[in-house]
Amino acid sequence: MTDIFKPINDDRHGAAGTASDPYASHPASPSATPAPSTDAGKTLLAGAVGGLLSAVGYLVYSRLPDDQKERLQVQARSLVESRVNELRGRFNI
Repeated sequence: MTDIFKPINDDRHGAAGTASDPYASHPASPSATPAPSTDAGKTLLAGAVGGLLSAVGYLVYSRLPDDQKERLQVQARSLVESRVNELRGRFNI
């Protein structure tokens, strides 16, 4: 990560319109922009964990006997069908 998003001391503690920051009220000034959040890191972590869990689930599923795979497919279809019917009922589709 680069240091371009780190606030300068004047940006953190300077008052708007002071000599240290004459453009503080200007929308393009660095002090007018919010500090970056850590949501991107959390999103990447959640994506990596989700990918790992789906890979493990696929490995478990691929090792199941055919009859258990068919039962899982029937259960998944019935679950999706019931959710679709519920949503259709809510939105009168």
